[in-house]
Amino acid sequence: MRVLTRRLLSRLRVRKNVVVEMGAQSNVAPVIIKRKKVVGGDGHHGGAWKVAYADFVTAMMAFFMLMWLLNATTEKQRKGLADYFSPTIPINRVSGGGDGAFGGESMFAEQIKAYQGTGASDRHPTENHMASGQSGLDSNGSVAADRAAFETVEEELMGRTGESMAEPELLKHIVTRVTDEGLVIELFATDDAPLFAPGTDQPTELMRALVRVVARAAAKVDNAMAVGGHIRSHPVVLAENPVWELSTERAAATRLMLEYAGTAPDRIRRVTGHADRRLAVKNPMATRNDRVEVTLLRRGREM
Repeated sequence: MRVLTRRLLSRLRVRKNVVVEMGAQSNVAPVIIKRKKVVGGDGHHGGAWKVAYADFVTAMMAFFMLMWLLNATTEKQRKGLADYFSPTIPINRVSGGGDGAFGGESMFAEQIKAYQGTGASDRHPTENHMASGQSGLDSNGSVAADRAAFETVEEELMGRTGESMAEPELLKHIVTRVTDEGLVIELFATDDAPLFAPGTDQPTELMRALVRVVARAAAKVDNAMAVGGHIRSHPVVLAENPVWELSTERAAATRLMLEYAGTAPDRIRRVTGHADRRLAVKNPMATRNDRVEVTLLRRGREM
């Protein structure tokens, strides 16, 4: 038994996972079998980290672009960008003031009309504004009619049709402009040609002629009218400053002259004195601030 064991050990020797098989003859090269232990877990993890890194780079690029836009744009431009990315709901801008989905009692309601859903009128709309709609048009197309009426009056007043209703000297005291309220016809005084006697509501011949011109031009249309008086500031502080009373009296005198020139009394809806609170030029004591404004009101804004 011992002899057999010795022969086997001489043929096979094992050293730390290396098996060496010895041949029977000493001149035969040994056959070495090496067993390598493979441990898993250190392999390739895939490309998920690339996707995460790309998302991070995109987010950083968007952040720096946002910071650049905030620094390089104006408030109005930023408002436009914000509106571009804001969700748009068709029934959001126009509302009838009710609690329903359509902003009114129902989609067939006639008593609650649509109005522009912006500004203070969104919460407390007036009756006239409720009926104007988002586009500012009612069923009669009042905006287009007002535009045509204002153009007619301006053309007649300034002589753009080839024949002026006022002499060149009178036209120097007339300025027209279109506002949200309507067509404003401004009659103003100059240093050498006042509209009223100093400190009174007595009109001069120039003022009477100007009012006649305005009355003839306003007769071409049927818009309601408003009269506003303005006056310049006094160079010294007075104990009883008459600017409020005097501006109101001059506006009232202009109303009487308009009616005397042929304007229907029911067309004049209001007469207002603005004192020296609304200046035409920066210098509060300039003669240019002595003026009377006759406004042809837009339809739906007669009050």
